[in-house]
Amino acid sequence: MSVVVDTVLTYLPAKRKTTPSGWTSFNAPCCHHNGHTADTRGRGGVIQNDGGISYHCFNCGFKASWQPGRPFSHKLRRLLQWLGTADDVINKVALDVMRENEGVEAQQRTVVLPTFNTVALPESARKLQDWADYCALEPGGIDKNLIKIFEYMKERDLYLDDTDYYWTPELAYRDRLIVPFYYEKRIVGWTARTVQEDKKPKYLTEAQPGFVYGLDEQRPNKVFCILVEGQVDAIHVEGCALGGSEINEQQALLLNRLQKQIIVVPDRDKAGSKLVEQAIELGWSVSLPDWSQDINDVGDAVSKYGRLYALHSIVSAAEESPLKIRLRAKKMVWLKKIGSWICWPTKE
Repeated sequence: MSVVVDTVLTYLPAKRKTTPSGWTSFNAPCCHHNGHTADTRGRGGVIQNDGGISYHCFNCGFKASWQPGRPFSHKLRRLLQWLGTADDVINKVALDVMRENEGVEAQQRTVVLPTFNTVALPESARKLQDWADYCALEPGGIDKNLIKIFEYMKERDLYLDDTDYYWTPELAYRDRLIVPFYYEKRIVGWTARTVQEDKKPKYLTEAQPGFVYGLDEQRPNKVFCILVEGQVDAIHVEGCALGGSEINEQQALLLNRLQKQIIVVPDRDKAGSKLVEQAIELGWSVSLPDWSQDINDVGDAVSKYGRLYALHSIVSAAEESPLKIRLRAKKMVWLKKIGSWICWPTKE
């Protein structure tokens, strides 16, 4: 029996009955979570089919299912939570499903929560607001490099109260905006983004394996978490960032611990296609908003449409169905190559 089926059956209410047609019925745990009166008539039911399992509430209409080879969906996660399943149990099941779908035996690897060491920011780095206050009192006024930092922030719709932005006059970093990485209120890394568009590398970063930017900022009352690739994009939408276009197992574990709907918004380039497939395998939502073709990421969308509209379009376009996600991705023409537009590669 699959670990998914076994877990669902293990956490079903003790008071239940099986019908001749194969349904196991019980009081549905989902109704009051979905704005309906709590079920007292046994209107919830599960049935096993083709190695998988399906749940249907005949009271509020909530459905959740899983079949071998399919991802562990957000809806199934919610069902298990409502049945009283511990989060660490759910996270283990989700990771086991992802490994099985990748063709890796679950027992071959054990994923543990990552730990992160406290690190120092680049030398002489101080908060931007502190530098602005300090330089205003100096005879020479504000440093010209610092002025360029503020101009860059204005162009990108970044504000001093978004997060703790830093800057240092040290030669290697004076043309860079420094964003610290916090975990449990400690600085565990940072990225320094140049404000000169033609300068390489664009980012100088110190990051530890398994880190997810923005976890400390996810409020308990938020029902979703927007997941993007870059840290500055995450700041725009108060979301989280991977720091790349791939999700590793430790990052997946940290994000699933939030107990929120994860909405993945990939950058609009070829690398984003892999992120979409990983999100599907994890049972997360994917958002592919109807933005114009000149937009490559969330930051571009915010610059063109504003934060409020960009956020609204992301949430409105969030999709859980793997089929609909892949169809949507296939229709979107995102990668410009030698003057022509081509689609992302997608699984058939």
